[in-house]
Amino acid sequence: MGSASSVTVPYAAYLRVYEPLGAFPEPERTHWERYARRTTLPCAQDELRRSLADLLPTPPVPVPVHESGDAFVTFQDGVLCVCPWRTRLRGWLALEELPERLPAPVLDAALPPVVRRQAEADYERWQERNPDARPWIRTATWQVPLRWFVLFSDEEREYGKPGECAGEGEAGRDGLVLRYRTPMVQARRRVARGLRTLKDAIDEGPLIDGLVDVGRWLEEFHPRSLVELDYGGLVHMVPEAQLAEDHSAGDTAEGLAALRAGDGVRAGRAYERLTERWSAVRNRQYAN
Repeated sequence: MGSASSVTVPYAAYLRVYEPLGAFPEPERTHWERYARRTTLPCAQDELRRSLADLLPTPPVPVPVHESGDAFVTFQDGVLCVCPWRTRLRGWLALEELPERLPAPVLDAALPPVVRRQAEADYERWQERNPDARPWIRTATWQVPLRWFVLFSDEEREYGKPGECAGEGEAGRDGLVLRYRTPMVQARRRVARGLRTLKDAIDEGPLIDGLVDVGRWLEEFHPRSLVELDYGGLVHMVPEAQLAEDHSAGDTAEGLAALRAGDGVRAGRAYERLTERWSAVRNRQYAN
């Protein structure tokens, strides 16, 4: 059995924002400028492996003691863009969601209440000093939330082996890559249009609420940022033939276009394709 430093973690996908270097204040701007010159940079799997390693001690460490100084970097039209990991902040946010995802006995066994209470107290003190902090990365386990696909078009889909996708970056070290990238202005425009369409078609629902939340999050960043949806470790658990046929952003766009045209039948078919595809992926977490 491999160690936490070598195992492939297959269950996480990511929505990331890369901000242009000029959006960062000093001295952080200089730090990222120097960081980007490194010959070897960590990938998403490295971050997950480090998080797993923190859960091995007794008691476990649910949130890193110090904030990460790592980031994902890419170039957009010749401009260096940076997506800080902010692992500590994301750890606190993930900890808040755990009671909704795990039964209490399982949660208490994995992370004892005393450990969680200490982490919560640390977060409250940190928030007082950093009231405007927000993560550059959102993570989903065993799925890609359907609302994320609203931000992208099928033409922005990148699928292939490392080096075949433009700007290989952090995603290209661990085999196949399936991702979408779009300018922030396009992502915001699609969110706004998608919300108008959904609100005209349905009164309320989790898809609308989730899209509103994503739209508010995007407003926190520089308008010249780059938005990325990365299937991350999911490419290791979904058969390659299914990945090749996965055009979820295209199906989402088709469904929204059908709603705008008043074609409920076509919208229903697109939604059915999406739900069947992602239900099959989510069900894998219960397989032996």
